[in-house]
Amino acid sequence: MPTQVIMPQLGESVVEGKILRWLKREGEPVRQFEPLLEVETEKVTTEVTAPADGVLLKIYFPEGVTVRAGTLIAMVGQPGEPVPERPYRVGHGGEIEPLEEAPAVAPAAAGLPPAPEPAPAGRREGGPRISPVVAKMAAEYGIDLSKVPGTGEGGRVTKKDLLAYIERMKLQPAGVPAAPQEAELPPWEQPGTGELFRPTEEVLRAAPAPAAPPAPAAPPPPPAAPAMPYEILPLTSIRRAIAEHMVRSKHTSPHVTTVFEVDMSRVMAHYEANRAAFEREGVRLTLTPYFIMAAVAALKAYPILNSTWTEEGIRVYKVYHIGVAVSLGEEGLIVPVIKNADTYSLIGLARAVHDLAERARKRQLKPDEVQGSTFTITNHGVSGSLFATPIINQPNCAILGVGRVHKRPVVVETPQGDALAIRPMVYLTLTFDHRIIDGAQADAFMSKVKAVLEGWA
Repeated sequence: MPTQVIMPQLGESVVEGKILRWLKREGEPVRQFEPLLEVETEKVTTEVTAPADGVLLKIYFPEGVTVRAGTLIAMVGQPGEPVPERPYRVGHGGEIEPLEEAPAVAPAAAGLPPAPEPAPAGRREGGPRISPVVAKMAAEYGIDLSKVPGTGEGGRVTKKDLLAYIERMKLQPAGVPAAPQEAELPPWEQPGTGELFRPTEEVLRAAPAPAAPPAPAAPPPPPAAPAMPYEILPLTSIRRAIAEHMVRSKHTSPHVTTVFEVDMSRVMAHYEANRAAFEREGVRLTLTPYFIMAAVAALKAYPILNSTWTEEGIRVYKVYHIGVAVSLGEEGLIVPVIKNADTYSLIGLARAVHDLAERARKRQLKPDEVQGSTFTITNHGVSGSLFATPIINQPNCAILGVGRVHKRPVVVETPQGDALAIRPMVYLTLTFDHRIIDGAQADAFMSKVKAVLEGWA
């Protein structure tokens, strides 16, 4: 009996996945737990493995199609075994549910089916379901989802559809309806010609007004600039996700940034004294764990920074899930999350940071590992930047930017008076959502971060 290959739910809040690439074709043999296809959710790519030994009998969705979790996407079995002609959805109890609109399936010789016909733009009552994220965004912007063209399965409106609709609404000028054309007016509404139809003031005017002097001739237009050579860099899915997330964040939160400088002398002394010991434990120590511990201490002192905005009120979290931005080089960046960061020691944080960063660069993160942050840290100083104004990682209300730690002369107070000294200094920036946080709260938070780092023991 053939074995179903079902689109998995790759995270607690992940309701769909995009088929990025089929690693096997119809008719090819597969072994149990062998990678069968790659599925993408947001910025994370996950391999889905074969559930049994056999042959890939049927592929129901082509590459590039977004499929809801729980949907049949392929069948694995022995050659000649019958398989369903169309896909379906498998319920939590194993019951089979028909799809709202089942896509057409290509002949077996083609190996992959063609893309499904696009669903109608309108939505009707009882139509395809929407994700909680889409419902929340539509409520925030006051958008009627029946007017949003849906490209998801069965005409479902996805987050990308809603973001594109919002951008189009912002670009469309709020103009008035155009006046009807003269030819469309009834005869009695059309203007006449001749003396009878001239205004009285014009008829009784003694003499015509003197003609205005002719306008000077317009200068000739400048010659067209020569076409410049260029190339088009295709937009990757990661770059598109980053762009959508950043634009939505700027449209959602009023961004304000405050800047502090911190003397890192005590932290650097502790780092140099313990780096070798950590390496003997198989842990690579960096400065990021120090900033995480300082941020957690400040979040506990000022919980309002550990929150998000909702229409029912400000939601203040009782857990400390810290997102840490990781660069993927030219492809962009990703933000894995250290859950319950307040329960880690320094060596535990160092181990977690290194593990998440390595697996992020190898595309081995799970979807749940890049979701659920309550506060974010981005260490842009690793590339030499002194300070920056990062964009808030929604739905967080703040993000801490860490610049490069570098030695420079500063004025220090001594019992003998002020003196110049060389100190390892760093600029820290806090970008915050001004709907939730005011400047005094932001500065109090940063003062706590500064006190923890400068008083490190």
